Amino acid sequence: MDKHNDEFEFERWADLARDDPQGFESARRKVLESLIESAPPERKQRLSGLQWQIDRERERAGTPMAACLKLSSMMWDKVLGAGGLVEGLEQLSGDRPVPLAPREAAAVLPFKRPPAEH
Repeated sequence: MDKHNDEFEFERWADLARDDPQGFESARRKVLESLIESAPPERKQRLSGLQWQIDRERERAGTPMAACLKLSSMMWDKVLGAGGLVEGLEQLSGDRPVPLAPREAAAVLPFKRPPAEH
């Protein structure tokens, strides 16, 4: 996958991962960085943050399968969870009311005015 070819070459990536894991990771990072860099400016920070979260979960997972399961769970939370895609679509279609932000009570503190200087 590159800027001139958007087709994902699964076999090439699978071979690289099997034969040269470090080369695979390096190529994977380059593709991701290029993709994030090509995003609209207002999306770059969010995409970088999301990739950072993904990388940390991959590091913490004991196995590739554990990482896959964790990332899949994160994805489904963004689709089905509170504030997720489904909820947003339901709000747009009018099937679900837009929630009002909760109001919290706050204590108002009295302040004494300092004496006026003349």
